[in-house]
Amino acid sequence: MTINLLKSLLHNIGVVIVSLALAYLGTRVDSWFGIPRFSSLITEMFGVFLISLGFMLRTWAAVHFYNRRMRVISLEPQDSLVTTGPFRYSRNPLYLGGNVFCFFGAALLLGSTAALIMTALHIPLVSLMIRREEDQLERKFGDHFRAYKKQVRRWL
Repeated sequence: MTINLLKSLLHNIGVVIVSLALAYLGTRVDSWFGIPRFSSLITEMFGVFLISLGFMLRTWAAVHFYNRRMRVISLEPQDSLVTTGPFRYSRNPLYLGGNVFCFFGAALLLGSTAALIMTALHIPLVSLMIRREEDQLERKFGDHFRAYKKQVRRWL
C-alpha cells in the first residue's frame, strides 16, 4: 500500500507541474497580446485550493488503480472496472482532478486569461477521449459497466 501511495504522489506531482507550465505559457500568451494579469488574494487562494483538490483527488484515484496493478495512463481498456473510492462519485476523477481542477487552479493562481481559455477549450477534447474510453469499457465489461454508468455521473 505504501509503495502505491508513493507512486500515486509522484505521478500527480507531475500533473501539477504540467498544469503550472500550461498556466505559465498562458501568461506568455497574455503578454504577447497585451492582456493584463488578473490578481487578487481570493483568485490566488481559490487557485491553490483547486490545485490541492485536484492533486488529492487524482492521488486517491491513482491509489485505487495501482492497488489493482493497473496503469493510470493506458490506451487500452483496463483488466478491471474500478468503482470504489472516488470512482463511486465520478467515472473520471483522474480527468476531473487534473484537467479541470489543477488546470483551472493554475490559471487562477498565475492570473492568466489565456490559460483559462486554453483550459476551457481543451475540456471538449477530454470529453471526446472519455467517450472513446467509455465505449471501450462498455464493450469489455458490458452490463456491469452500463449499470455503473447509470449510477455514477461522468464528471460530478
